[in-house]
Amino acid sequence: MSDGLIDLLSDTFADRPLRVGTRSSPMALYQANDVRDRIHKRVQGLDVELVPMTTKADLWPGDLAELGGKGLYTKEIDRALMSAQVDIAVHCMKDVPGDVPLPQGTAFGAYLEREDVHDVVVTRDGTALEDIPAGSVIGTSSVRRRAQLHMYRPDLRSERIRGNVNSRLAKLKEDATYAGLILARAGLHRIDALDSNHYEVLPVEFHPADSGIVSMVPAVGAGVIGIQARTADSPIMRLLDELNDPTTAGHILAERTMLHMLRGHCNSPIAGHACTTADGQMSLYGMVFNRDGSTFVRSHLWGDPGDPATLGSRVASDLLYQGARHLITATRR
Repeated sequence: MSDGLIDLLSDTFADRPLRVGTRSSPMALYQANDVRDRIHKRVQGLDVELVPMTTKADLWPGDLAELGGKGLYTKEIDRALMSAQVDIAVHCMKDVPGDVPLPQGTAFGAYLEREDVHDVVVTRDGTALEDIPAGSVIGTSSVRRRAQLHMYRPDLRSERIRGNVNSRLAKLKEDATYAGLILARAGLHRIDALDSNHYEVLPVEFHPADSGIVSMVPAVGAGVIGIQARTADSPIMRLLDELNDPTTAGHILAERTMLHMLRGHCNSPIAGHACTTADGQMSLYGMVFNRDGSTFVRSHLWGDPGDPATLGSRVASDLLYQGARHLITATRR
């Protein structure tokens, strides 16, 4: 970082802290503290203050679709950013809607290096997913996870379970209703809960239902933290550019271009995962399911890592050609 930018930031925030908007859950605070630490490493002595917010989505115990979807996790923080109550906003990219434009005058200036994207099945005693008895209940609030679980184990029941990861783990231990939970391994890592729980890692590569391998293609944006700011705040946007991981940014652009073209809503079982292959190409895998996973379309294409948006549009076009629009529309009912 140049001395000029450091001086500019120090002058801009000489009389007040740089305010970081974040949800108030333990995982969100972990992520926001990580962002604060990264800023401190680049601008030593800069006062950075976290501004935790409890959103309507955090308080709502029911189905998020009834309130307007996962976008409620970001809406109130976006409002604080637009009204200058905070200077930057920290979001899990999987919670940022693909069918709703960002507030005018804001942009994601940085994407941190992607973390582990695997989902895991957590059980009380280490029982493998294939050995969980038929009729057992698996807790998950994700329509994407429900659909893929039912592709492989239609004999299991899935029930919505809300709350942060800590409260879900507590319910598993205290409530015999649940035989297991499906959670993100990165989330367990962030709250330091990997070593204290029995879990089975599910592969991200798609496998046919009759293969005997249960896979779980990730959500668009899984494992990525995005940092949003007002585009007119030049010093902050320059700071975020210093924090940005270009490889992750390219993967996110491919995934979210696909999501945007599909016009997926909060209740759409859509999965998408981009990565860079050993030979330097960008790979993008996309899937769209119906509610129970009995019908799905999938596409896996490769492209130039220098043009991720084109790859995202190609995968979306392929999925739409195969009937993705019908599946997405059906899940609105």
